[in-house]
Amino acid sequence: MAQFTVNTQRFDPYKNFKFQVFFEGSTTAVAGVSKVSSLKRTTEVVKHRDGGDPSSSRKSPGRTEYEAITLERGVTHDKDFEQWANKVWNFGAGLGSEVSLKDFRKNIIVKVYNEAGQVAMAYKIFRCWVSEFQALPDLDANANAVAIQHIKLENEGWIRDTEVAEPSEPSYTEPA
Repeated sequence: MAQFTVNTQRFDPYKNFKFQVFFEGSTTAVAGVSKVSSLKRTTEVVKHRDGGDPSSSRKSPGRTEYEAITLERGVTHDKDFEQWANKVWNFGAGLGSEVSLKDFRKNIIVKVYNEAGQVAMAYKIFRCWVSEFQALPDLDANANAVAIQHIKLENEGWIRDTEVAEPSEPSYTEPA
């Protein structure tokens, strides 16, 4: 297990605009991801009461649900999103091969960087699969915007990667 040390020099929180997404096992980031929705889990509350208890109830944790995650990126020739989405449902693939049961799930890793470009933290997201795929947005000849595609990923949980320790941040020194 990694040993945590406290960086007494950093008082500012990390920014939300320096990140990359990786498919587990790949050293190359998923191309052009510009937005990742929040990682959120909710644990149901189970209320219970003994027959002899007063009118109040007790509460304990129940099932935990993990919210779907959305990844957005500019439309390019990179086919990663579309090929992954096709593993869940590939129209016209033929009877018995519409779904790729063997490998439609992937683990992904989201890395957050500090302002110096050092990995500050990472989260592993488990058993993701594409429940929604938007290949093209609304197209508008009068607009001035980047075409964005997105995938919605169902998942079965996530954890913070404790192997990623807080980086020692560099200090600027004048060149000699």
